[in-house]
Amino acid sequence: MAILDSKGRLFGKVSILDLGAALVILLVVVGVFFFPGTSGSVAQLNQTKPIEVDAIVRGLSVRNPEALITQFKEKKKTNIIIRNQPYGQVDIKSVKELARTLAVPQPDGSVKELPDPRSNSFSADMLMTLGGQATMTKDGPVLGNSKIKIGTPIELEGTDYNFNASVIEVRIAN
Repeated sequence: MAILDSKGRLFGKVSILDLGAALVILLVVVGVFFFPGTSGSVAQLNQTKPIEVDAIVRGLSVRNPEALITQFKEKKKTNIIIRNQPYGQVDIKSVKELARTLAVPQPDGSVKELPDPRSNSFSADMLMTLGGQATMTKDGPVLGNSKIKIGTPIELEGTDYNFNASVIEVRIAN
């Protein structure tokens, strides 16, 4: 008796196609039960931690920068938009107006940083520290559905202001 007959059956009893299908099903079952991959849901793996984000604002056109800074210090909250995705409110931990300076060469060849005499009173540079709760992932902190990293452009919005800033530091509280 031949191993394979004219109808494609092994030893005249089992079809090669049926045997192949049974082997594929067996491999799938073994793969599912013995090699399940990552376990648990994403929500269980990620945890929420408080973070602080330093953002720099350059050349903000504002008539009264001191009044805007006072408003930030009084309200202590602002809405944040990351990559055109609204996140919600974050805390304003601190706001510091940055002085505008120029690098001025000196007669002895050194360079000094001196206040800019051309300073425009309708333009402000600020350093803001914002605080919020971020979901921690393997790629870093995430606010809402957006990763927050150095260089990420953010938009700050309130009742009478809307401007862009850039993230320069992210600190994760332990």
